[in-house]
Amino acid sequence: MRTCLGPLFFVLLIRFSDKILTLEKKSVQMNNHLLQVALAQIAPVWLNKIKTLEKVAFSIEEAASKGCDLVIFGEGLVPGYPWWLSITAASDWDNTIQKEIHAHYLRNAISVESGDLKQICELAKANQIAIYLGIIERPIDRGGHSVYCSLVYIDKTGEIKSVHRKLQPTYDERLAWAQGDGNGLQVHRLKEFTVGGLNCWENWMPLARTALYGLGENLHIAVWPGAVRNTENITRMIAQEGRSFSISVSSLMRKSDFPTDTPHLDEILKNCPEILANGGSCIAGPDGKWILEPVADYEGLLIETLDFNRVLEERQNFDAVGHYSRPDVLQLTVNRERQSSVRLK
Repeated sequence: MRTCLGPLFFVLLIRFSDKILTLEKKSVQMNNHLLQVALAQIAPVWLNKIKTLEKVAFSIEEAASKGCDLVIFGEGLVPGYPWWLSITAASDWDNTIQKEIHAHYLRNAISVESGDLKQICELAKANQIAIYLGIIERPIDRGGHSVYCSLVYIDKTGEIKSVHRKLQPTYDERLAWAQGDGNGLQVHRLKEFTVGGLNCWENWMPLARTALYGLGENLHIAVWPGAVRNTENITRMIAQEGRSFSISVSSLMRKSDFPTDTPHLDEILKNCPEILANGGSCIAGPDGKWILEPVADYEGLLIETLDFNRVLEERQNFDAVGHYSRPDVLQLTVNRERQSSVRLK
């Protein structure tokens, strides 16, 4: 027996489908003030960019499977923080061991221009998730032989929107990393939030923070190599100063995490403590109170949901670049030009 479906059926079907789509759209809009974030507190496969990127990819897919909008990784995670600097004779002049470790570091650094992050961008797009990733960058636009501690933001479409090169390497980091510039002092819209980020101790630079506040930041990302002592005070301070959500994400590094094929491993391990980085990832709300207290000695994802309304509530009594500012008296000028030693005309 053949069933005949008349025009009325198809009209009703189209109307029903439109109603479903409208309801889904309204539901998405109603949840725009909520942001689910994943703090990926993991150890690198030290100085092995390929295997470390595999760990990063796994964490991205895990975060996406749990419905997260944003996943964040620690400072210089790919391929790793230069731990050897503080436990070997890194400042010795013309030292063969230091040169060989440094060369190995450069070979495993990330070249954004060469497509080293292509797979990560594809994962962001496929999973509709934004990413903050700490890398050691070896940029072609600076000659390709120096490295920078960079923080990369990839949006949900898989596009790299900013690469922030750390303005000032800290202490012994200056033996490995070059100084960055202001090009990466940028913020990005993510649902109702405006996110921005800095690397490690440049979070202590008042003017760098102010630059991001002035661009509308209300979710601050601070990435660290990994230590509770680094995150336990400043995370809440930034949250209270900016009346913003403040997230610190750290990595882990244990003596046992050094791969056996590391150049001069015996020299590195000679004075190496059992724990070099114990984590300390955490989240503070716009009132400066903990949402997630610093977590130590745990490897994996830490997931929380943030409500943008909290920002609006706390801006009622203080807004550092709005109603509690005096641009007629105090004003910041920021140079966001990408620096290069050569200008071709």
